[in-house]
Amino acid sequence: MMRMSQAAGLAALVLLGAGVGAPAQAPAPAALAPLETGLWEFRDVERSGPPTRICVTDLRQLFQPQQPEPLCKHFLVENGRDQAAVAYDCAAGGQGRTSLRVETARLVQIQSQGIIGGRPFDVHYEARRIGACVAASR
Repeated sequence: MMRMSQAAGLAALVLLGAGVGAPAQAPAPAALAPLETGLWEFRDVERSGPPTRICVTDLRQLFQPQQPEPLCKHFLVENGRDQAAVAYDCAAGGQGRTSLRVETARLVQIQSQGIIGGRPFDVHYEARRIGACVAASR
């Protein structure tokens, strides 16, 4: 009887301990508060070429300009009113660190660097919300 009670107590401690060690959901960066989801256009500040358009359904996608979907595990590094920095980890997909500065509710500066597909990247985008996402025609 004593042995079963000890085993049950140990099992309860293990289960409780598992919850303690689990990573907490990172708070949403304050800088994202004035921004809206929708169609965003990313223009590479350092390279010429046509801008890239991304339907942003979760503002945290702005922190992953090189791989906007799926969202990876984010770690908030800086949390200011108009700027934030996030380190993110996409497991085998790569990782990076992104700094975002809000200029207006529709314009942000994004600097991101990291590794994707085993290759390094270092980019600087000016991202502008240009409207609502358009559903794909059927």
